[in-house]
Amino acid sequence: QVQLVESGGGLVEPGGSLRLSCAASGRTFSTYAVGWFRQPPGKERELVAGFNWNGVTLYYAESVKGRFTISRDNAKITVFLQMNSLKVEDTAVYYCAISRRRYTSVVVSRDEYDYWGQGTQVTVSS
Repeated sequence: QVQLVESGGGLVEPGGSLRLSCAASGRTFSTYAVGWFRQPPGKERELVAGFNWNGVTLYYAESVKGRFTISRDNAKITVFLQMNSLKVEDTAVYYCAISRRRYTSVVVSRDEYDYWGQGTQVTVSS
């Protein structure tokens, strides 16, 4: 059974940084696309960062480009989201997800992800 567990969320002031982690069990990230999504209160869940199956092609939403960095460890069982220069509008629950298909390019649609973590709350406030 595949499980994803996010951690690293919390309360931070504007301009601060957080590093989110997503640990996988039951599957590695080595042949699947991975995405970090976020869902602000009352809004749709959106993809903020992701990479294709081999980790070479990266995707960032325009709103986070230059501030967020997605990466994974060499064992391919943990994915990270480094978030710098955080803004109030970054406040959301953040989720990681693994794509349904293997050997796929960056997956933008959340409907194409099979496994999700429980989410971790990120609150940016002064």
